[in-house]
Amino acid sequence: MKKIHPDAYGALIEALTTINWNKIPFEQDIRRRLREHTELLVRLDFTTTKRQTAAQLVHMLMDRESDYRDFTIELMTDVASLDTFPNLMKQVDANELLAAARAAVANLSKWVERHAGLAEERERLAVDLAAHQEEVTRSRSFAQVLQELTQEFLRLHAVANRQQAGREFEPFLHRLFTLFDLEPTLAYNLKGEQIDGAIYYNTDHFIVEAKWLAGTVEAEDLMKFDGKVRLKGKNALGLFVSVNGFSEGGRDIFKRGTSFITMDGGDLYCVLEGRIRLDELISRKLLHASTTGNCYYPASKILG
Repeated sequence: MKKIHPDAYGALIEALTTINWNKIPFEQDIRRRLREHTELLVRLDFTTTKRQTAAQLVHMLMDRESDYRDFTIELMTDVASLDTFPNLMKQVDANELLAAARAAVANLSKWVERHAGLAEERERLAVDLAAHQEEVTRSRSFAQVLQELTQEFLRLHAVANRQQAGREFEPFLHRLFTLFDLEPTLAYNLKGEQIDGAIYYNTDHFIVEAKWLAGTVEAEDLMKFDGKVRLKGKNALGLFVSVNGFSEGGRDIFKRGTSFITMDGGDLYCVLEGRIRLDELISRKLLHASTTGNCYYPASKILG
């Protein structure tokens, strides 16, 4: 019996990750698809990112391909046939998210079509492999995406044009936040007020501001950001990201009471190195801010 090509499994991971943006609909979708395979469902960890959960499921199917081959082909076929994505339509960045989902589903559909002709499957897939490197890169694992982001972060450090590096920093953060299922939205204007973006974590909504200056962010910028956050209401939260950190004077103003948490380049690199998950880092910073009032709590202290 012909084996399912590894890249077809990778395409399934990518499709399952992108067809739902929010984690609750993602989990509901997976549970619905596995309703007749509870032995797989009980082993899944939905506390991780969507990509990691999808990869865990697909790896279980790969490990026991002889047992789950028919179900895997059925799952691939079902996902590849999707043409509507209700959860994505509700998002602020719906057009971008829909484009990614359609690309992932189209990629999976190609592999489903190739597996329909079982007699020549292995030979044709071997010939086609070199022509589908773009598809392979879309099927990358969580660790691979994190490594790509690490290389991008290092590249941005070396860019001579710092204004250009600053402009490219926002899409870098968007990719990083997306990897950890923080549901980022891009920059937007609200009554003339520029907001770099927003993320969601554990039902909390964070207004995000990001800067990559030649030096530290000074007190004036922190005070302006604090004002933005407070205008959104008493339950609003903020995340200020500054690669080159924050001035001591600025940190002193917000060490006994703050509406936001901070993140610097050292924090980002700890995440990129895999020393701490981004969602855990945000959780620890938020807990510290709520108990001490201090906006500043670097990953180096958290990790000891």
